[in-house]
Amino acid sequence: MEDFHRPRKHSLTLNGHRTSVSLEDPFWRAFINISKRREMAINELAAEIDARRGIDCGLASAIRLYVLESVNEQLNNQT
Repeated sequence: MEDFHRPRKHSLTLNGHRTSVSLEDPFWRAFINISKRREMAINELAAEIDARRGIDCGLASAIRLYVLESVNEQLNNQT
């Protein structure tokens, strides 16, 4: 089983500004796969998520929630 409790920093550019998010590898890989499936650059998808998140939610948490929603949507479409 993978080491889920060790987030790593990943660099992103949101609307021309460099930032980083700390995500566990499985979330980061899923995030990359979603961006490929949607035919979007990773920074473009991150900016979309950033624009939708509330002020009480950090970007890393917003990305995790987005990945979870995407996985749940895929599972629901399979049934």
